[in-house]
Amino acid sequence: MTASPHPAAHLAQLNVATLLHPFDDPRIAPFVEMLDPVNAAADGTPGFVWRLVEEGEADATGLRPAGENVIVNLSVWENQEALWDFAYRSGHLEVMRRRREWFERHVEAHLVLWWIPAGHIPTVTEALERLADLRAHGPSPRAFTFASSYSAAEAAEDHAAALPAPPAEAAPPAARP
Repeated sequence: MTASPHPAAHLAQLNVATLLHPFDDPRIAPFVEMLDPVNAAADGTPGFVWRLVEEGEADATGLRPAGENVIVNLSVWENQEALWDFAYRSGHLEVMRRRREWFERHVEAHLVLWWIPAGHIPTVTEALERLADLRAHGPSPRAFTFASSYSAAEAAEDHAAALPAPPAEAAPPAARP
């Protein structure tokens, strides 16, 4: 795994999941019951920075920016190892193991990672754009997965290379007699 080489970058992640049943359906209840403990575990995990929550709520499950039956999870982490530890070495793993009970199998990428400047809070629009980029173009320093990760330095280099060249400095006007 690739860590951020300097503290000026954090790792953002978005994952989306399409519900098999409406959120208030009893078949989804075991997932809903896990939300508070899993979110509390995330909040307390070393390296956790921020997660999206709906205003006045404890989580973001009521937000549906990717479709009526699609829930989103958007968070920021100090580095990839912190996110990995939470996702695969905590109570979150139980949710992952049981995901087929509650969510459709995705045929397209459903998780995207990208580096952001420390202190930046990604928007849902930004996150969905990164997911669309990953789906359209595959992994790159702009949008990647755990299996195809890039360092913050690689993302910064890629971003710098993509910036338009600064305009050529104009010659000063000729002096008039």
